[in-house]
Amino acid sequence: MPNTAAYKLFFDKVRESISNGTFAKLTLAKTIGNTQLMNIYIRTNTDEIQLKLALTFKFQTGEEVKIVTIEEGLNELIPYLNNPFLSAILFTIDGDVMMKLNKKRVATITEQAATFKNADPILLEYLSNK
Repeated sequence: MPNTAAYKLFFDKVRESISNGTFAKLTLAKTIGNTQLMNIYIRTNTDEIQLKLALTFKFQTGEEVKIVTIEEGLNELIPYLNNPFLSAILFTIDGDVMMKLNKKRVATITEQAATFKNADPILLEYLSNK
């Protein structure tokens, strides 16, 4: 995994926000060049037994949704960083965490005020039924 420290810190923040109920969504954006895949949007999902992730791949011609476990989902996203995406934004109710890759593909993490006031409703429902 490139930039291991930054990637680990970012994905640890994703896991933490899911476990503490502050996760709103995760987005991979800013593609390199004109690609068929434009964004990946990640929200929580459940099969009533286990909390999972819904990965929505937004292409120029449509969308494809894939439901996977949390770890499978996060591991699946890593190869998309750097190719074709240069940023990943974690939206939580505590604040937004952005990981950006520069031209040299060095990752930096910044935090800013929260965009969302409410956590993902599926996540909150799952946590309240535990």
